Amino acid sequence: MAQDNADRQPLDDVMLAMDVVDTLRHQQVLIDRELNAEDRDRKLVARLREIYASQGIDVPDHVLEEGVEALKQDRFTYTAGPDNFQSRLARLYIRRDKWGRPLLLGLGAVLVVVLAYTLLIRGPAQRELAALPVKLEQRHEQLLAQAKGETARERSEALYARASSALVGGDEEAAKALLDQMGALQKEIELEYELRIISRPGERSGVWRIPDANSSARNYYLIVEAVTPDGTVLQRDVVNEEDGKSYRVDKWGLRVDQSLFERIAADKQDDGIIQQSWFGVKRRGYLAPEYLLPTTGAALTSW
Repeated sequence: MAQDNADRQPLDDVMLAMDVVDTLRHQQVLIDRELNAEDRDRKLVARLREIYASQGIDVPDHVLEEGVEALKQDRFTYTAGPDNFQSRLARLYIRRDKWGRPLLLGLGAVLVVVLAYTLLIRGPAQRELAALPVKLEQRHEQLLAQAKGETARERSEALYARASSALVGGDEEAAKALLDQMGALQKEIELEYELRIISRPGERSGVWRIPDANSSARNYYLIVEAVTPDGTVLQRDVVNEEDGKSYRVDKWGLRVDQSLFERIAADKQDDGIIQQSWFGVKRRGYLAPEYLLPTTGAALTSW
């Protein structure tokens, strides 16, 4: 142990040697001149001695000699390592204070978006999709329980069959659309209203038209509206027989024969009121109204 301590160079000598090398590097002109001359090591040591003496620093010759040797061997000189992946990764890590915070903020924002999408959109959509077969079955059972007319039952079965087929085929969007149609059908089945001939002052109760196909003939219509038990006038989808298009209206004309048309007209002319204004009734469980007066069912939506 004593021998190891004796072999070790004092720390002050090492520091002085490093300072000597640094001084030599700053005296580049001196180095260029002296290193090319004969007996250069001796001259460099002498010159360094003068430099340090002028600064009031006493540096032993063996330290000066060691500094000159160290300069020649490029000791105490930092040499940059190779520019490879490891070195670039190390420099990136050193500069983490510049890119770390923005990266963390960006990752946090992405995480918030992903969580929001999962919780608010994807999650509910998946749950809705998983519940779709049950909803279809429940709606189908409700329709069958409420449908009384043959047409209503046939429509219910047809929609359910199409929805089930779409579900088996993996077309969830079509199945959901058909489920909505089943819901609309259920509302229609549940409706109750009366068809009443309009007899209010200032409004027409009937009209007649000359058809384009036969200018010598006339088509007669009584104007009706759908009124619920609580007095609400409903809008209905009605196909106009003159152009074949469907219109959503709150009153429309139903085609009748001339004798009925004239009888209703005479009833209104008597005292301004139509005594028998009920034209038909739509009962719960059925899709179409039951007509109390004879009609072809053809309709007129504008006059």
